[in-house]
Amino acid sequence: MIRELFYKHVAQTSDAPLGLEITGAQGVYLIDTTGKQYIDLISGISVSNVGHCNPRVVKAICDQALQYSHILVYGENIYKPQVHLAKKLAEICGEGLDVVYFVNSGSEAVEGAIKLAKRYTGRPNVISFNNAYHGSTHLCLSLMHNNSMNRAYRPLVPGIQHFSFNQYSVLDSINDHVAAVIVEPVQGEAGAVPADNNFLLMLRQKCDETGTLLIFDEVQTGIGRTGTFFAFQSYQVKPDILVSAKALGGGMPLGAFISSVQIMNCLAVNPPLGHITTFGGHPVSCSAALAAIQVIEEDKLLERVFVCEAQFRKALVHPEILQISGKGLLLAVHLSDESKVKKVIKSCLEQGLVTDWFLFNDKALRIAPPLCISDEEIQKSCEIILQSLSAL
Repeated sequence: MIRELFYKHVAQTSDAPLGLEITGAQGVYLIDTTGKQYIDLISGISVSNVGHCNPRVVKAICDQALQYSHILVYGENIYKPQVHLAKKLAEICGEGLDVVYFVNSGSEAVEGAIKLAKRYTGRPNVISFNNAYHGSTHLCLSLMHNNSMNRAYRPLVPGIQHFSFNQYSVLDSINDHVAAVIVEPVQGEAGAVPADNNFLLMLRQKCDETGTLLIFDEVQTGIGRTGTFFAFQSYQVKPDILVSAKALGGGMPLGAFISSVQIMNCLAVNPPLGHITTFGGHPVSCSAALAAIQVIEEDKLLERVFVCEAQFRKALVHPEILQISGKGLLLAVHLSDESKVKKVIKSCLEQGLVTDWFLFNDKALRIAPPLCISDEEIQKSCEIILQSLSAL
C-alpha cells in the first residue's frame, strides 16, 4: 500500500527509483520492511557521517525540540544552538572563516556564497569547473558544464565561465572582472577526483593578485569525510568563502556559507537583508550539528578515516577494477563501462549493500560510508563488491 502511494503521490526524480521501503536505520545499516539489513556504503550521499540514529545526535534533537523549534530563526533573535554551532565552526576553520551564515541545504549555501562574492567585489563574472556539481537550483545548474542536467533549463545565468579541473589555463582568465572562482577540493560527482595541491595553491595566489574571492564547495568533503574537518585543512589552502551542508546537520537539513566579518558584513547593508532565509539555522538542526561534531571529536573519527581508506584500497583488488580514486572516505571504484556498474550495484543490493554511481561518472562505484564503519563492516562490504565483480 505504501509503495503504491509512493509512486502515486511523491514526485519522482527518475524513471527507476531505488524503491527500498525503509523502516529503520542504525549505525551503518538500513532496515527494510522484511527486516533485511543493508550496509549503507553511501551515507545518504555523504550525509550520515556519524551513522544513522546516533544516540547523542538523537538526544540533542529531542532535547532541543522540547525547548523550542522554529520561532524567527534568522537575523534578529539570539538562539543558543545557532550561536554555539557558529562558534564551534569558527574554531574549526580559524581566522578568516569565522562568521557563519546558516541556510537549509548545499544549493542554497552555494547561492548565498555567489551572491556574497558578487556583492562584496561588485564584479559580474564567476569561474567554475567542468564536471563539478554545485546543486540543482538555476544558478547552481549554471555553474556546471553543459550537460543533460542543465540543458533543459536554458537560458542559464550569464557571466559564468567553465574550465577543465586541475588545468592551469584557467589562471589567465582570473581577472578584475571575476567576482569568484568556485571549486570542489575533491570533485565528488566526477568520480571522486582530488584537486592537485599545487592547482589549489595557484588558484589562491591568482585570486589574491586580482582581488577575486576563492570559494571552496565542501558540501561533500566537509565534516570529516576526507580525514580533516574540511578538506582545505589537508591542502593547507584557505578559501575566502567556505560552503558546507550534507553531513553538517548530523542527518538534519542544514547548510552554511562561512567567511570573514569583513566580507560577510556587506550582506547587512545597501540593501539590508541582502540574503534571508526562513529556516536556515533552525535550532533543532543546529543542535544536531553540534552533537555530530562532538561525536566526531570524542570518538576520534577523523583518525579512523585514513585507516578505513587504506582498508578499502587494500581489499578492493580485482581484474575488473581499473583504479580507485578519491581521498579519505570519498572514493570511487572505476570499472570499464556503465553496464558493469549497474550490474554490480544491483548485485550488491541483493546481497545487502547499498552503493551508487556518480552523476558525471557512470563508470564508477561510490564508496562513502559513515565514518564510524567498523573493520568487520568494511571487510563484509568489500567481499560483496568482489563477489559482484566476479559474477560479471
